[in-house]
Amino acid sequence: MDVVLIGAGMVAQTHVLALRDNDAGLRLAGVLGRDAVRTQAFCTQASATVGHDVTAFTDIEHALAARPDMAILITPPNARADYATALAGAGIPTLMEKPLERTLHAAKDIVGTYADAKVPAAVCFQHRTRAASRALKAQLEAGALGEVIHAEIRVPWWRDQTYYDAEGRGSYDRDGGGVMINQAIHTLDLALWLAGPIAQVQAQMRTSPLHRMEAEDIAAALLTFRSGASGILSASTAAYPGGAESIALTTSRAQVLLQGDMLQIGWHDGRIDVMTPDADTGTGGGADPMAFSHGWHQSLIEDFARCAQDGSAPLAPLNEALHVHAVIHAMEQAARTQTLTDVPT
Repeated sequence: MDVVLIGAGMVAQTHVLALRDNDAGLRLAGVLGRDAVRTQAFCTQASATVGHDVTAFTDIEHALAARPDMAILITPPNARADYATALAGAGIPTLMEKPLERTLHAAKDIVGTYADAKVPAAVCFQHRTRAASRALKAQLEAGALGEVIHAEIRVPWWRDQTYYDAEGRGSYDRDGGGVMINQAIHTLDLALWLAGPIAQVQAQMRTSPLHRMEAEDIAAALLTFRSGASGILSASTAAYPGGAESIALTTSRAQVLLQGDMLQIGWHDGRIDVMTPDADTGTGGGADPMAFSHGWHQSLIEDFARCAQDGSAPLAPLNEALHVHAVIHAMEQAARTQTLTDVPT
């Protein structure tokens, strides 16, 4: 399958490495970027990485004329909608980076575009592919851990000011917000994947003195899950020097800690099960936001390629991404009004 990569920003090299190492018969055919000179330079480097020529596309019509079998859409959220419309209209299965768009309404529009066109699409929530995440998901689905009673979600990350000095970063116009929609969205998605959807939130969202930016770099929330479980969330890009994100679950049979790709289960009968990664791959929580393994993206890309071919459901479908957007939307509303807020369905 020939793949076109749309966007040549920060995460683009991660996708190039993932495509280089993929086991699903995928070939990076070309890259479409806004700056022709920069895109050509990126393609020259990508060609050396993957071992074949990678075409620099100048516009979406040029890219579609090459008849790609699949697209990976990694533009900033404010440059997403037109590409999504063109790709869906051309019937190109599309894997998108998070977030889908800047607002819940705009995200719904993108999901509707692909649903109406009956074209497969998914989102890069690559934390779902981690071995520890999958192991915990299997335990929960099998009922081994019993009922989830409480969840504690922590994202103690750090970004220095130079990160936010990039044009538009941390703004509502380009990014749709701050730490929640850009960084903590991954851990929030993982918590929802594991513990189920959220019904109501109370929240505070603010900008600390450590950053000059428009949106929030600190967010806190009280959560009520549809199952009746309670939860708390703390997320920040002001937590120097940054650490691994974590999800702690209190269940009726155990206390669970998922921290990065480490899983610890303390059973009520006294047993303790620990699953640790083979190597420290990093999480991107520190000053270098790209300090993480491309293997997670590789697994997600391979999963989506297979699903696009056989019609099965991808690991991270668009409709599940919508609920993450809805929770963040409700948090923003709750923080503004200081009220208990329902999560839109």
